[in-house]
Amino acid sequence: MKSRISLALLVALSVSASLISACDAFLDVNRNPNYPEDASPSAKLPSIIANGLQQQSALGVLVTAHFTQHIAGRTAANANDQFFLSPPANPFNNTYFQGASNIPPMIERATREQAWHYVGAGKVLMAALLFHLTDIHGNIPYTDAFRGAENFTPKYDSQESIYAAMDKLLDEAIVEFGKTQPASAVAFSASADILFGGNVQRWIRFANGLKARQLNHLTKKSTYNPQRVLEAIDKATNNNADDAQVAFSSAQVGHTNFWAYQRVNANTRTFGRYFINMLDGTTLGFRDPRYVIIAPDTNRSKGAVNGSGLPTSPVGMTSAGVSDFYGRYNLTTPITSTIAAPTAAVQPAIEGWYARTVGVQLILTNAEMRFVEAEAAFRAGNRDRAYTAFRAGITAHMDKLGVSAADRTAYLASVAVPQSAAALTLANIMQQKYIAMFLHHEAWVDMRRMDYSPMIYTNFTPPTSPNSQLMGAFPRRFLPGSAELLYNRSNAYSEIDPAGVADATWIVTPMWWDKP
Repeated sequence: MKSRISLALLVALSVSASLISACDAFLDVNRNPNYPEDASPSAKLPSIIANGLQQQSALGVLVTAHFTQHIAGRTAANANDQFFLSPPANPFNNTYFQGASNIPPMIERATREQAWHYVGAGKVLMAALLFHLTDIHGNIPYTDAFRGAENFTPKYDSQESIYAAMDKLLDEAIVEFGKTQPASAVAFSASADILFGGNVQRWIRFANGLKARQLNHLTKKSTYNPQRVLEAIDKATNNNADDAQVAFSSAQVGHTNFWAYQRVNANTRTFGRYFINMLDGTTLGFRDPRYVIIAPDTNRSKGAVNGSGLPTSPVGMTSAGVSDFYGRYNLTTPITSTIAAPTAAVQPAIEGWYARTVGVQLILTNAEMRFVEAEAAFRAGNRDRAYTAFRAGITAHMDKLGVSAADRTAYLASVAVPQSAAALTLANIMQQKYIAMFLHHEAWVDMRRMDYSPMIYTNFTPPTSPNSQLMGAFPRRFLPGSAELLYNRSNAYSEIDPAGVADATWIVTPMWWDKP
């Protein structure tokens, strides 16, 4: 009996082996040679840049810009306005599966070929992606991640260890960029490097800018050292030409700016009243020339109070029709309740700067670096450097948006801007940075570091009817990624609730850098 079973087993295994071999041969035939599994670094890098960095404008910004009140729902009781949040899918999934998962194989092949600049770019991008993700989620996988089928349930690393690991990656990347690639290595070309056109020095400045940004996140920690921030700033992005930005070069749907009218991502959104009040003179006492550039339809773009929806006055401000976020549609006749609003298929006659069809997504800019410098110098007691950097930050952002020299000069001389280093306050720095970081995820980092203080952000108040479960608290983090709750739940909840029970307090619990 045993021998018959053994013989049957051997036959079965033999047949199985034959079938597997035949299956492999079949699959070999159906492999697409145009999409090799071990692609050249020059083939992988554009996708990593585009998919990895663009995801930072997806759900993270769609939600966090409501928290900072840069934008608001056009109708009352908007869930994001009022902090009724669900586990998100995009930030976590897009970071790991569309962007970061391609970085280790690119680095591995680039190392084999001694294509050192691709190794450097991979390490910078890994740092940029995981810094962003940990800043919205807290603890995330890293040391156990990127193993594919070997491990579908990676453990989560602490945010503190993520910060240390990514800072180390940036140091390593700078070393890689200092190496000379052999002639046999794939060229670090402009066609592959769609971020900086193959300019190694700009990558180095970008890496140092990321270091400065993240070091400045630690203002609540006893280890915060403003001098370290300033040392990184000295080697970071220092002019608008070096801005790290993802450019959109096609007007085709799917290739346009994330906020362009064809993408319909802002159809249900308008500007937040708090943000508009920063621009129209209500808060700072002087009308900002950037107002008409960001919101060209200033007659209609008065902003909505988060949670309340659009007001009924002035005439034309209703929830119907295309969002004023996109720009100005009618150049000759003001939009009124009797004029039909244009459809989403109609391009605005004048586009808002951030909603331009062929625009850019800002990743790290000269303007941001100047405000980081201003804050770090202010905290270090160097008022003169802080004041110079503060004014340079305003100038850099206005130049980026195309403000005229005369309008810029008038604004810098106005009551909206302190006129001496002695008069400069932390609130001045953070308010102007808030304007310059419109829609950027760093604005939410800043508000959390400042505890949403109305002493810093003048007149900043909670939205109308916020989630009562939060007991008046503002969001501090996202819920875990939705896919993680299905496939890696115990690790996803291990930081706060090992039992895996989600409750409203999760999103208002400060993460590592957000507490002393």
